[in-house]
Amino acid sequence: MNESIVYQISVQSFKKGLGNLVKILEKAEAYSETKKFPFENLLNSRLFPDQFQLTKQIQIACDTAKLCVARISGKDAPVHDDSETNLAELKNRIGSVIQYLDTFKEEDFKSASEIKVSQPRWEGKYLTGFEYLTNHAIPNFYFHITTAYAILRHNGVEVGKKDYLGEMPFKK
Repeated sequence: MNESIVYQISVQSFKKGLGNLVKILEKAEAYSETKKFPFENLLNSRLFPDQFQLTKQIQIACDTAKLCVARISGKDAPVHDDSETNLAELKNRIGSVIQYLDTFKEEDFKSASEIKVSQPRWEGKYLTGFEYLTNHAIPNFYFHITTAYAILRHNGVEVGKKDYLGEMPFKK
C-alpha cells in the first residue's frame, strides 16, 4: 500500500473537511447575529428527534478523524471530554484535531494495509487499516459533516455546495 495515498485520503481530507466545517459554522454565527438569536440555539438543533444535535455531529466528526489516523498509524489520539457548549469551544476542538493531524507524515501510514482495526461492537471482527479508512472512517466522517451542514441549512443558514466543498485545487 502506498502510504502517500493513505496520507492524502485520510489526513488531508479530514483537515479540509474540518476546515470547511469551521467556515460553515462562522456563517451560522453571522446568521444568528443577523437574525438576533443565540448561536447556541443552533447547537441544540437536530434534523429528527432520534438523531444527534449539531454539537454531537461536530464532536463525532472530530473523533472520527483523530481516531482513524491514530488507529491506522498505531499512534495515540488526543482525548476530548465532549463538554463543548458554544462556538468558541467547538472551534477550539476542531482546531486541536487539525493540529493533531498536522503531526502526521506520509511514512506514518506504511503499515496501514497490515494493521488490524477492531471495535467492541464488531464482536471480534476486524478490518485492515486501509479497509477501516475507506469503508468506515471516511464515510462516517462525511456523514457527520453532511448532517451538521444539513442541520444548519435546515435552520436557514445560507450555505451551499461551495461552502461544503471548500477551496478546490484547480489547475490551469
